[in-house]
Amino acid sequence: MIKHWTAAAALLTALTGASFAESKHCDRACMMALTDQYLAALVKHDPSGLPLSKGVRFTETTAEIRIGDGLWVGASEAPTTFKIYAVDPESTQVGFYGVMKENNRPLIIALRLKVVDGEITEIEHVLARNMRPDRMQNLMTPRAAFLADVPPSERTPREDMINAANSYFEAIEHGDGEIAPFAEDCERHENGGQTTHNATPVPWPVPMGSPEADHAMAVLGTLTCTAQINSQILSFITRLWPRRLGLVDEQKGLVYAFPMFQHRGAVHTIKIKGVPGVDTIQMNGGTSNLQAGEIFKIRGGKIHEIEAMGASLPYGTKSPWD
Repeated sequence: MIKHWTAAAALLTALTGASFAESKHCDRACMMALTDQYLAALVKHDPSGLPLSKGVRFTETTAEIRIGDGLWVGASEAPTTFKIYAVDPESTQVGFYGVMKENNRPLIIALRLKVVDGEITEIEHVLARNMRPDRMQNLMTPRAAFLADVPPSERTPREDMINAANSYFEAIEHGDGEIAPFAEDCERHENGGQTTHNATPVPWPVPMGSPEADHAMAVLGTLTCTAQINSQILSFITRLWPRRLGLVDEQKGLVYAFPMFQHRGAVHTIKIKGVPGVDTIQMNGGTSNLQAGEIFKIRGGKIHEIEAMGASLPYGTKSPWD
């Protein structure tokens, strides 16, 4: 471990110009460099050079497995152009959202690392595979807002940022878009597909089972974040728990959450409210959970952008981090 720690510390010192090896303090630049080092190790299928703590925990889409399995086996290309970092010095965590390749096929990775005294103590992967080719155009480069610092005058206190993101989940559970502080230009992407505020109807990221339902969902995708929730289309989501909102990047205005969507499967027909030409939508989904990774961009107390991904799981799946 000492040998591995020394090599990793030397690399990070060279990348950041910080006396990382001496202080074991990892600032923003160090956290980002450590994330890049981790992703490079994934593609090399070799974790030996990483500063891993003796008791490091590793999960992949909720399964607790040993380091060296899961994505470690098939990772074939590290993220190149689509990369979002969320650094939280207060909780000593870094989150990453990006597009990489496994066995030469693209996937979205939502990654979380916990770093204590210079060592990685927690590693979490959530992976979205089976990417649709017609969604890849939104996964070439991140939206500029996710990379930009929030001007000091528009920054929101940490607890208020957490409350804003949490209110998004409350809004979904209650079918009331007014609960969340959505900006008028709020735009949500899911697994690469834009699902709100489209200028014209576009196909929903997930086929709904019939041409009529697909068309209706495309229309609903033109609504604002507030109006779409008010339409009741998300009422098939039974509960959002746990929500796991503990990673906050105040400089970038980001809240990175790892919520568990629970779908009991009891909703088969949704009565749509306030959308001319769309009265009802038949739901063809059964019971399931979905482990998600979601990033909220918050400026001036408002949610402006949401980048979300997720992987379907059996109903009742528990989060190992809850």
